[in-house]
Amino acid sequence: MLLLPAIDLMGGQAVRLRQGKADQKTVYSDDPGALARRWQAEGGDLLHVVDLDAAFSGQSGAENEAALRAILDAVTIPCELGGGLRDEAAVRAALDFGFSRVVIGTRAAESMAFVDGLVRAFGAERIVVGIDARDGIVAVKGWTETGGRQGLDLAREAEAVGVAAIIYTDIATDGMLAGPNLAELDRLLAVLDCPLIASGGVTTAEDVRLLAARTRLNGAIIGRALYEGTLSLADCRASA
Repeated sequence: MLLLPAIDLMGGQAVRLRQGKADQKTVYSDDPGALARRWQAEGGDLLHVVDLDAAFSGQSGAENEAALRAILDAVTIPCELGGGLRDEAAVRAALDFGFSRVVIGTRAAESMAFVDGLVRAFGAERIVVGIDARDGIVAVKGWTETGGRQGLDLAREAEAVGVAAIIYTDIATDGMLAGPNLAELDRLLAVLDCPLIASGGVTTAEDVRLLAARTRLNGAIIGRALYEGTLSLADCRASA
Protein backbone atom coordinates (compact mmCIF):
# COMPACT_ATOMS: atom_id res chain seq x y z
CA MET A 1 0.00 0.00 0.00
CA LEU A 2 1.38 3.38 -1.02
CA LEU A 3 1.89 6.03 1.66
CA LEU A 4 1.02 9.57 0.54
CA PRO A 5 1.94 12.32 3.01
CA ALA A 6 -0.25 15.38 2.45
CA ILE A 7 0.92 18.97 2.16
CA ASP A 8 -1.94 21.48 2.06
CA LEU A 9 -0.99 25.02 1.09
CA MET A 10 -2.57 28.35 2.00
CA GLY A 11 -0.78 31.64 1.50
CA GLY A 12 2.50 29.83 0.98
CA GLN A 13 2.25 28.00 4.31
CA ALA A 14 1.67 24.33 5.03
CA VAL A 15 -1.63 24.06 6.91
CA ARG A 16 -4.29 21.55 7.90
CA LEU A 17 -8.01 22.20 8.04
CA ARG A 18 -10.61 20.38 10.10
CA GLN A 19 -13.26 18.89 7.81
CA GLY A 20 -12.10 21.27 5.08
CA LYS A 21 -13.22 24.42 6.93
CA ALA A 22 -11.04 27.44 6.18
CA ASP A 23 -11.86 29.01 9.54
CA GLN A 24 -10.47 25.94 11.33
CA LYS A 25 -6.92 26.21 10.06
CA THR A 26 -3.70 25.26 11.81
CA VAL A 27 -0.40 26.47 10.35
CA TYR A 28 2.36 23.87 10.63
CA SER A 29 5.20 25.31 8.59
CA ASP A 30 6.40 28.34 6.66
CA ASP A 31 8.79 26.06 4.75
CA PRO A 32 6.84 23.54 2.63
CA GLY A 33 10.03 22.47 0.88
CA ALA A 34 11.55 21.33 4.17
CA LEU A 35 8.39 19.37 4.93
CA ALA A 36 8.57 17.68 1.55
CA ARG A 37 12.18 16.64 2.20
CA ARG A 38 11.16 15.28 5.60
CA TRP A 39 8.29 13.19 4.28
CA GLN A 40 10.47 11.77 1.54
CA ALA A 41 13.29 10.96 3.98
CA GLU A 42 10.86 9.25 6.34
CA GLY A 43 9.50 6.95 3.66
CA GLY A 44 6.68 8.62 1.75
CA ASP A 45 6.03 7.08 -1.66
CA LEU A 46 4.26 10.03 -3.27
CA LEU A 47 3.45 13.54 -2.05
CA HIS A 48 -0.19 14.62 -2.16
CA VAL A 49 -0.16 18.42 -2.53
CA VAL A 50 -3.30 20.55 -2.40
CA ASP A 51 -3.48 24.24 -3.29
CA LEU A 52 -6.30 25.24 -0.94
CA ASP A 53 -6.37 28.83 -2.13
CA ALA A 54 -7.04 27.60 -5.66
CA ALA A 55 -9.60 25.08 -4.40
CA PHE A 56 -11.62 27.81 -2.71
CA SER A 57 -11.23 30.44 -5.44
CA GLY A 58 -11.69 28.04 -8.35
CA GLN A 59 -8.59 29.16 -10.20
CA SER A 60 -4.85 28.71 -9.85
CA GLY A 61 -3.09 31.82 -8.61
CA ALA A 62 0.28 33.08 -7.46
CA GLU A 63 -0.32 32.63 -3.70
CA ASN A 64 1.41 29.28 -3.56
CA GLU A 65 3.61 29.25 -6.65
CA ALA A 66 6.87 29.61 -4.71
CA ALA A 67 5.80 26.95 -2.22
CA LEU A 68 4.89 24.54 -5.02
CA ARG A 69 8.27 25.09 -6.67
CA ALA A 70 10.05 24.56 -3.34
CA ILE A 71 8.27 21.22 -2.86
CA LEU A 72 9.12 19.96 -6.34
CA ASP A 73 12.74 21.06 -6.03
CA ALA A 74 13.09 19.35 -2.64
CA VAL A 75 12.20 15.77 -3.57
CA THR A 76 12.72 13.06 -6.14
CA ILE A 77 9.58 11.06 -5.37
CA PRO A 78 6.49 11.78 -7.49
CA CYS A 79 4.16 14.62 -6.48
CA GLU A 80 0.50 15.03 -7.37
CA LEU A 81 -1.40 18.32 -7.25
CA GLY A 82 -5.04 19.05 -6.54
CA GLY A 83 -7.05 22.22 -6.01
CA GLY A 84 -8.63 24.56 -8.51
CA LEU A 85 -7.72 22.56 -11.62
CA ARG A 86 -10.92 23.23 -13.51
CA ASP A 87 -9.84 23.68 -17.11
CA GLU A 88 -7.35 22.08 -19.46
CA ALA A 89 -4.98 25.05 -19.36
CA ALA A 90 -4.63 24.76 -15.58
CA VAL A 91 -3.98 21.03 -15.84
CA ARG A 92 -1.37 21.54 -18.54
CA ALA A 93 0.33 24.24 -16.46
CA ALA A 94 0.50 21.96 -13.41
CA LEU A 95 2.00 19.10 -15.39
CA ASP A 96 4.44 21.41 -17.17
CA PHE A 97 5.40 22.85 -13.77
CA GLY A 98 6.66 19.41 -12.78
CA PHE A 99 3.84 17.51 -11.09
CA SER A 100 3.64 13.85 -12.05
CA ARG A 101 -0.14 13.84 -12.04
CA VAL A 102 -3.11 16.00 -11.17
CA VAL A 103 -6.20 15.42 -9.06
CA ILE A 104 -9.50 16.59 -10.55
CA GLY A 105 -12.32 17.11 -8.09
CA THR A 106 -15.00 19.73 -8.74
CA ARG A 107 -14.82 19.48 -12.53
CA ALA A 108 -15.03 15.70 -12.37
CA ALA A 109 -18.27 15.99 -10.44
CA GLU A 110 -19.58 18.46 -13.02
CA SER A 111 -18.44 16.71 -16.19
CA MET A 112 -16.84 13.30 -16.61
CA ALA A 113 -16.52 14.18 -20.29
CA PHE A 114 -13.98 16.81 -19.19
CA VAL A 115 -11.98 14.12 -17.37
CA ASP A 116 -12.20 11.85 -20.40
CA GLY A 117 -10.72 14.65 -22.48
CA LEU A 118 -7.84 15.04 -20.04
CA VAL A 119 -7.11 11.31 -20.16
CA ARG A 120 -6.97 11.48 -23.94
CA ALA A 121 -4.85 14.64 -23.96
CA PHE A 122 -2.31 13.83 -21.25
CA GLY A 123 -2.50 10.08 -20.69
CA ALA A 124 -4.44 8.09 -18.12
CA GLU A 125 -1.44 7.76 -15.80
CA ARG A 126 -1.41 11.52 -15.20
CA ILE A 127 -5.08 11.99 -14.29
CA VAL A 128 -6.59 11.14 -10.91
CA VAL A 129 -10.16 11.85 -9.81
CA GLY A 130 -10.66 13.11 -6.28
CA ILE A 131 -14.04 12.37 -4.73
CA ASP A 132 -14.76 14.25 -1.53
CA ALA A 133 -17.92 13.10 0.17
CA ARG A 134 -19.92 13.61 3.33
CA ASP A 135 -22.29 10.74 4.19
CA GLY A 136 -21.64 9.40 0.70
CA ILE A 137 -22.71 12.65 -1.04
CA VAL A 138 -20.14 14.49 -3.16
CA ALA A 139 -18.99 17.96 -2.07
CA VAL A 140 -17.27 20.39 -4.44
CA LYS A 141 -15.59 23.83 -4.64
CA GLY A 142 -13.40 23.39 -1.60
CA TRP A 143 -16.15 21.35 0.08
CA THR A 144 -18.39 24.42 0.22
CA GLU A 145 -21.17 22.98 -1.97
CA THR A 146 -22.92 19.65 -2.43
CA GLY A 147 -24.71 18.61 -5.57
CA GLY A 148 -26.64 15.60 -4.32
CA ARG A 149 -24.54 13.10 -6.28
CA GLN A 150 -23.53 9.79 -4.77
CA GLY A 151 -19.79 9.31 -4.47
CA LEU A 152 -20.11 5.70 -5.56
CA ASP A 153 -21.80 6.68 -8.82
CA LEU A 154 -19.08 9.23 -9.56
CA ALA A 155 -16.39 6.63 -8.82
CA ARG A 156 -17.92 4.23 -11.33
CA GLU A 157 -17.92 6.95 -13.99
CA ALA A 158 -14.29 7.82 -13.27
CA GLU A 159 -13.27 4.20 -13.56
CA ALA A 160 -15.07 3.94 -16.89
CA VAL A 161 -12.96 6.71 -18.47
CA GLY A 162 -9.76 5.00 -17.32
CA VAL A 163 -8.21 7.37 -14.77
CA ALA A 164 -5.00 6.35 -13.00
CA ALA A 165 -6.65 6.24 -9.58
CA ILE A 166 -9.53 7.51 -7.48
CA ILE A 167 -8.89 9.32 -4.21
CA TYR A 168 -11.84 9.05 -1.86
CA THR A 169 -11.88 11.58 0.97
CA ASP A 170 -14.38 11.17 3.77
CA ILE A 171 -15.03 14.75 4.86
CA ALA A 172 -16.51 13.84 8.22
CA THR A 173 -13.26 12.20 9.32
CA ASP A 174 -10.77 14.49 7.56
CA GLY A 175 -8.50 16.24 10.04
CA MET A 176 -10.43 14.87 13.00
CA LEU A 177 -7.96 12.14 14.10
CA ALA A 178 -10.90 9.78 14.50
CA GLY A 179 -9.98 6.92 12.16
CA PRO A 180 -10.99 6.28 8.55
CA ASN A 181 -14.47 5.42 7.34
CA LEU A 182 -13.82 1.74 6.66
CA ALA A 183 -17.42 0.90 5.85
CA GLU A 184 -17.53 3.41 3.00
CA LEU A 185 -14.18 2.23 1.67
CA ASP A 186 -15.41 -1.37 1.69
CA ARG A 187 -18.49 -0.30 -0.25
CA LEU A 188 -16.27 1.24 -2.94
CA LEU A 189 -13.78 -1.62 -3.05
CA ALA A 190 -16.63 -4.05 -3.60
CA VAL A 191 -17.52 -2.51 -6.96
CA LEU A 192 -14.33 -0.85 -8.26
CA ASP A 193 -11.42 -2.41 -10.11
CA CYS A 194 -9.28 0.71 -10.58
CA PRO A 195 -6.78 1.81 -7.89
CA LEU A 196 -8.47 3.41 -4.87
CA ILE A 197 -6.66 5.68 -2.41
CA ALA A 198 -8.16 6.37 1.01
CA SER A 199 -8.07 9.84 2.55
CA GLY A 200 -9.42 11.15 5.83
CA GLY A 201 -9.08 10.13 9.45
CA VAL A 202 -5.89 8.04 9.41
CA THR A 203 -4.59 8.50 12.96
CA THR A 204 -2.80 5.45 14.32
CA ALA A 205 -0.69 2.53 13.18
CA GLU A 206 -3.76 0.35 13.73
CA ASP A 207 -5.68 2.48 11.22
CA VAL A 208 -2.91 1.85 8.70
CA ARG A 209 -2.94 -1.87 9.46
CA LEU A 210 -6.69 -2.02 8.88
CA LEU A 211 -6.34 -0.19 5.58
CA ALA A 212 -3.43 -2.36 4.44
CA ALA A 213 -5.48 -5.47 5.23
CA ARG A 214 -7.76 -4.38 2.41
CA THR A 215 -5.39 -5.76 -0.18
CA ARG A 216 -7.12 -4.06 -3.11
CA LEU A 217 -6.59 -0.61 -1.59
CA ASN A 218 -3.86 1.17 -3.53
CA GLY A 219 -2.78 3.74 -0.94
CA ALA A 220 -3.56 6.03 1.97
CA ILE A 221 -3.17 9.78 2.31
CA ILE A 222 -1.97 10.82 5.74
CA GLY A 223 -2.14 14.41 6.93
CA ARG A 224 -2.80 15.79 10.37
CA ALA A 225 -1.62 12.66 12.21
CA LEU A 226 1.88 13.22 10.84
CA TYR A 227 1.86 16.88 11.80
CA GLU A 228 0.49 16.25 15.27
CA GLY A 229 2.87 13.35 15.87
CA THR A 230 0.23 10.70 16.59
CA LEU A 231 1.70 8.67 13.74
CA SER A 232 5.03 8.48 11.93
CA LEU A 233 5.74 7.25 8.44
CA ALA A 234 7.99 4.61 10.02
CA ASP A 235 4.96 3.36 11.98
CA CYS A 236 2.96 3.36 8.75
CA ARG A 237 5.61 1.42 6.87
CA ALA A 238 5.77 -1.21 9.60
CA SER A 239 1.98 -1.58 9.50
CA ALA A 240 1.50 -1.45 5.75
